Amino acid sequence: MRVGLAGTGRIGAAHAETLHGFAEVSSVVLADVDTARAQATAAALGVEAADGLDALFDAGLDGLVITAATDAHPELIIRAVDAGIPVFCEKPVAADIAGTLAVLDRVTDAGVPVQIGFQRRFDAGYQAAKAAVDSGELGWLHSVRATTLDPAPPPAGYVPRSGGLFRDCGVHDFDIIRWVTGREVTEVYAVGRNKGERFFTDADDVDTAAVVLTLYDDTLATVSLTRYNGAGYDVRFEALGSAGNAVVGLDDHAPLRTVEPGVAPLPGPPYPGFMTRFRAAYTAELRVFLEVAAGTRPSPAGVVDALEAFRVAEACELSRRERRPVGLAELRACP
Repeated sequence: MRVGLAGTGRIGAAHAETLHGFAEVSSVVLADVDTARAQATAAALGVEAADGLDALFDAGLDGLVITAATDAHPELIIRAVDAGIPVFCEKPVAADIAGTLAVLDRVTDAGVPVQIGFQRRFDAGYQAAKAAVDSGELGWLHSVRATTLDPAPPPAGYVPRSGGLFRDCGVHDFDIIRWVTGREVTEVYAVGRNKGERFFTDADDVDTAAVVLTLYDDTLATVSLTRYNGAGYDVRFEALGSAGNAVVGLDDHAPLRTVEPGVAPLPGPPYPGFMTRFRAAYTAELRVFLEVAAGTRPSPAGVVDALEAFRVAEACELSRRERRPVGLAELRACP
């Protein structure tokens, strides 16, 4: 297979290296609005570089991976689908609900597969938790707990264009709650605060948040988010049922310190960030995309999935600003 990749930043370079290592991939072609960066990345990896995005689409691709900036996602997805090229795109599909709906409208009946990057679905722990829920071994769910705790904030320049803590960070938790439980969110209540760098407040964002989600069967889910978890990168998930529970992320590298006497500490070291924590999941995700592009399996995470997770993030932002519970039905009428 000949696979193109648009956007050669950190995640793009990592994906390009992964793709280059797959036996099924005969060649990888990189492109970026910064042509020099694409060429440098291609040279470092020993793959091809196209002379811009137009040349990339003329390169005879069997699939396209999009890791460009968010504002480029809608155009690149639609352009690939219009050209009949199966596409993988890192989240989000677009910067807002209206943009996501516009992409959904264009791709729904096109017959070209689109896969959105929610890598936690391909993590072994989350898959085991979903299997436990689906099998009924946990009994009926009463509570779900999810955390995404970054060890340090992103650069100041990233925050104003990130979409905010709920859309940029929490959206992964919202997607995985939907996926593991098989239940949709009906209502959210979110609060957020700033105790760190001033640039969060300047961007009308928050650095720490707590969310309560009500699922359609009255299962309750809580989500904790922060940019300041100095102990390390901490992403965990708990599904608690009437007959048992399943916990994801409680391994030797979880950045947790017990203060109970006589209890041995976790050996560590803590995960430094998402690329280390989810490296295997990213690899599995891209391998599945090759199957999607080859037509041997359907997309495991489509534009509709991205839309539903984004709706929850939007509802959280509205809840935070207006200090009230927000029903997801309020966002259903968005054009």
